Amino acid sequence: MLHDLRGDRRDMVSRAEFLRARGYSVLLFDFEGHGESRGSRITYGDLESRDVTASIQYLHHKLPNEPVGVIGASLGAAAFVLAEQRPAVAVVVLEQMYPTIQQAVAGRARRYLGPLGPVFAPLLMAQMQARLEIPANRLRPIDRMAQIGAPVLIVNGTQDSYTSIEDARALFAAASEPKELWAVQGAGHVNLYAFAKAQYEQRVGDFLERYLPRNSATP
Repeated sequence: MLHDLRGDRRDMVSRAEFLRARGYSVLLFDFEGHGESRGSRITYGDLESRDVTASIQYLHHKLPNEPVGVIGASLGAAAFVLAEQRPAVAVVVLEQMYPTIQQAVAGRARRYLGPLGPVFAPLLMAQMQARLEIPANRLRPIDRMAQIGAPVLIVNGTQDSYTSIEDARALFAAASEPKELWAVQGAGHVNLYAFAKAQYEQRVGDFLERYLPRNSATP
């Protein structure tokens, strides 16, 4: 379970409880610089991707004969897709993930500055790159969608002003089969499980069960 930007593992507890009720074991952790994990920088998926790789390696070591599924929200989703040399997983759910860091910055500029957003977005982008010292071409999850190597469900709110439903459709188009897109009607950039709990449990639960049968999970 991969949490959102400036959140921590507690944000994923409700999803974990739902999965636990379905018979799955669940791993929760804090990305570096979040919650109880050390770290002074948030890098929008770049450094956080190493936490993803380490967590999957841990699960494969701890439960070598069990398949692993991933649910990532926003930052967590990007960190998964950007992770290099990560071990194989059986199924992936990506919620509210930005396609490129430029689009993420532009979306937030529009949200806070309105019509002036497009004017200030390049300046905000330049400031962020100078602070993080990360090339923008390393923060392009859309370029890696075809290499996920597992069935993927992309979930996004239709009213999300940070990551638009059009962004989600572009990610979906870039992904390899098998894939599904769930547009959550009326949802903004919110906790999608809390927003549409019954639908989430059915759509996400059924998708996971198709590729990660419950009877394979270790209690």
